[in-house]
Amino acid sequence: MNIPFSNLPRLVIIGGGFAGVALARNLIKENLQIVVLDRHNYHTFQPLLYQVSIAGLEPDSIAYPFRKIIKKGKNSYFRMAEVQSIDPDKTQVHTNIGSISYDYLVIATGTRTNFFGNEVIERNAMRMKNLPQALNLRSLMLENLEQAVITTDPEKRKELMTFVLAGGGPTGVELSGGIAELKNHVLPRDYPDMDFDEMEIHLIEGAERLLPPMSEHASKKAEEFLNELGVIIHLKTQVTNYEKKLVSTNTDLSLRSATFIWSAGVTGAPVEGIQASSLIDKINRYKVNRYNQIEGYTNIYALGDIAYMETEDFPRGHPMVAQPAIQQGKHLAKNLKRHFNNKAMKPFTYFDKGAMATVGRNKAVVDMGKLRFGGFIAWFVWMFIHLWFLVGFRNRLVTFFNWTYNYINYDKAARLIVRPFKNKEADTTQRV
Repeated sequence: MNIPFSNLPRLVIIGGGFAGVALARNLIKENLQIVVLDRHNYHTFQPLLYQVSIAGLEPDSIAYPFRKIIKKGKNSYFRMAEVQSIDPDKTQVHTNIGSISYDYLVIATGTRTNFFGNEVIERNAMRMKNLPQALNLRSLMLENLEQAVITTDPEKRKELMTFVLAGGGPTGVELSGGIAELKNHVLPRDYPDMDFDEMEIHLIEGAERLLPPMSEHASKKAEEFLNELGVIIHLKTQVTNYEKKLVSTNTDLSLRSATFIWSAGVTGAPVEGIQASSLIDKINRYKVNRYNQIEGYTNIYALGDIAYMETEDFPRGHPMVAQPAIQQGKHLAKNLKRHFNNKAMKPFTYFDKGAMATVGRNKAVVDMGKLRFGGFIAWFVWMFIHLWFLVGFRNRLVTFFNWTYNYINYDKAARLIVRPFKNKEADTTQRV
C-alpha cells in the first residue's frame, strides 16, 4: 500500500464518517502514524444528503476531502481503498490495493441500507446512503418528470408523477417533505404545461406513528406538517414488494410508481475477519466495552454506528446517529493519549443532546432534554446545528448562501441531470 516506514506506532482507521474524522482530527498532532482508509476520498455530511437528492444543495456543499482534514498531521496518510478483511493474528488489514499492518485498529464503517432480506426490493428500490446514491435519486426524479411532460398516456404519467417512500424515520420524513416543497413551490414554474395536482407523494411507515425514535409530540407535529404539505401518510403499513413499478404492501394498499425510495432501516457494515462472537447478528454491530474495545480484543476498537455499547442509560446501545459517533471518536482520542502516557483509560459516557428532523420551510421538530417544540424556532435550530457541524468554512458559507437564496426565492438552483440514471427496470420507450 506504499505507506512510509515509521518507528511510531501505527493507527489504522477504517471509515471516514463522523467517528473516524473526529478521531483522526484529535490525534493528528500526536507521535503516532495515522492511516485513514475509505472507499471515497471525501467525508460526507450525511444528515444533508436528502438535500442533494431534492436539488437543494450540490454535492460539494456537504463533502470535504480527507486529505484536507488530515493535512496538518506530519504522519497522517489517506488511502482510497475498499477494505476486504482483517487478520487480527497478523495485525493486518487486507484491501483491494494491498495489505497494511497496524498496531491499533479502529473500525468506523458505519451502516448500510437494511432491506430485511427482501432481495427484490433491494434490487429495484432507490436508496440514499452516500453521495452517488443521492445523485442517482435526483437524476431519476428529474428524468421521470421529463418523461411525464412528454407522455400522452395518462396512466403512464400518473406512474411517473407518483413518489413512494418506505420508512417514516428522519430520512423518510425529511425527504418526503422536501419533495412536497418542490411540488408546491418549484416544479410548477419549471413545468408550466403540467398539472401538479396529479403528483402524489406517499410515505409508508410500519409503526403506529412517524419518527418512532423521537417523542410523540415530535411525531404528531411532523405528521401535521406533512399533511399541510400534501404528503399522503400510511401508518401501520409495511412494503412487501416492489417490482415492475408496483409497490405492494401487507394491506390492500398498492401503488404504481416509477420512483420508489427505501428508507426503512439500516444495519451495521462489519468487516470480515473479526470473530463471530463479537458481532450481534440481528443488527450487525460489534459488541464493545466502555472503552470502545471490541469484545475479545485489546488493540481493535469500533466507533459510531458499528459499535454496540450497552450502558445503564442505553441498555440497547446508543442511537445510530451522528452525535454518539462524534463523541466516541473524541473520547477514544483522549483515551489513546492516556494510554500512550501509561495512564488508565476512562469509560465512555454519552451526552444525549437531543434529536431533530426538518419537514420543510419553517417546519421542523426538536426533542432537546425535556423540551419538545416544533415550527419556525425548531427549523432555525435545525439549520444552525447542521451548519455548525459541517466540515470546512467554505461548505458552511456555500450551504448558508444556498439556504438563504432558496428561502427568499422559493427556488432550488441545482435541478440538473448531470449524470443520467436509468433504473434496471426503467421503461426507455419514452426517452428522447
